[in-house]
Amino acid sequence: MAFENLTSRLNMALRRFVHKDYLNEKDIDEMMKEIRLSLLEADVNIQVVNSFVNDCKQIALGEKIMKGLNPGQQVVKVVSDELTKFMGSEQSELILKDRGVSVIMMIGLQGAGKTTHAGKLAKYIKKTYNKKVLLVAADIYRPAAIDQLHTVADSVDTDFFEMGKTNPVTIAKEALKKAKKEEYDVVIIDTAGRLEIDVPLIQELKDIKKETDPSEILLTVDSMMGQEAANVAGTFNKEVGITGVVLTKLDGDQRGGAALSVKKVTGVPIKFSGVGEKMDDLEVFYPDRMASRILGMGDVLTLIEKAEDAISEEDSQKLMEKMMNGTYNYNDLLKQMKMIHRMGKFSGLLKLIPGMSNIQQLRDIDDNQFDFIQVIINSMTKEERRDPSLIAMSSSRKRRIAAGSGRSLTEVNKLEQMLEKQKKTFKMLSNMDESKLQQMGERFQNGEIRGFDPNYESHGKGRR
Repeated sequence: MAFENLTSRLNMALRRFVHKDYLNEKDIDEMMKEIRLSLLEADVNIQVVNSFVNDCKQIALGEKIMKGLNPGQQVVKVVSDELTKFMGSEQSELILKDRGVSVIMMIGLQGAGKTTHAGKLAKYIKKTYNKKVLLVAADIYRPAAIDQLHTVADSVDTDFFEMGKTNPVTIAKEALKKAKKEEYDVVIIDTAGRLEIDVPLIQELKDIKKETDPSEILLTVDSMMGQEAANVAGTFNKEVGITGVVLTKLDGDQRGGAALSVKKVTGVPIKFSGVGEKMDDLEVFYPDRMASRILGMGDVLTLIEKAEDAISEEDSQKLMEKMMNGTYNYNDLLKQMKMIHRMGKFSGLLKLIPGMSNIQQLRDIDDNQFDFIQVIINSMTKEERRDPSLIAMSSSRKRRIAAGSGRSLTEVNKLEQMLEKQKKTFKMLSNMDESKLQQMGERFQNGEIRGFDPNYESHGKGRR
């Protein structure tokens, strides 16, 4: 997951100082040294690192202590504020025209994810703004690029335009004519990329820009490029002029330095981040929320938005009622897991909860285990899913389910134990007042309470 190593290193650096009642300049120097090493290890641009550390130090030395914060906590706040500032301070809105056709050019190097993220963006615009979108295939050089965009367009139920191997500038002009004639709101042009920036590529992009007058020119940047991402963004901005950045593969890069470098080097805002392979895995980039994630403080607002988007209030209410009245069964567990799956990877969701990124048990969760549980539940009969006691009282049923699912008997037993543990937990929570719930949350974060066992055993494997 993006920033995992950076989060761990920063937490280690800050933890030593956060509870101190007094910090001198030597303490701050030592902290800044650790932060500097953490950022360099995350492959953040070295000029950005130096600027960031110097700014943090100057502010920390001159900062008045806020009410309720000790000096150590105050420095953490300074680091958080500066991280936010380096990534853009505020979320940058997508620029779309109120009337007529808005053109968005997707540009970048080959392999950065332009085509896939053109589709993700189309889905986002349709859903968020209720706009009629046309995807345009203007990459005539990469093998199967046209077919790939066609497939992407079909997957997000968006109209598609192509003219084969015709000149890309002509394709863009004709697509715009079609859009105006057929009253499309947004045209997204998937342009060609190269393995490196060259003169023909830049000229072609300039020509398309001149003919279509785009309201947005979005550069897709592979977050795994690290420091080089800032250099690429700087060159494209200088030669073509970009209005925003889409940071891709943010779910797979443990360093994540690109997010901290691009905005500072180019002055261009990061507008979106790609956080997975599915067409829904596109997030609006909020600098303050990302800074909170990087420092291991979670991102509750994004978690709430994901939940509201994936889970209806009616489904949530029904599930809660079953949890609290003791009728929660395997059907409900499966439904709950599918709700969570719609929100994204479970391991990724946990990182949005404050404090969870510091708990090693939860950091080690393997999302495949939830697929294994689903297979086991699907191997049960309708009666067994409705009445968990049938399985609990019968070893022969458990053996049949294990054989039918291709999983081990141990896994079936652990699933039964997990369901019973959840039912007992829900019953206990229903009898707790607000103060007791808060105390339990603090104990869980401190590792005093163990929740769902993430090391649910895989078939043929022991505990990890």
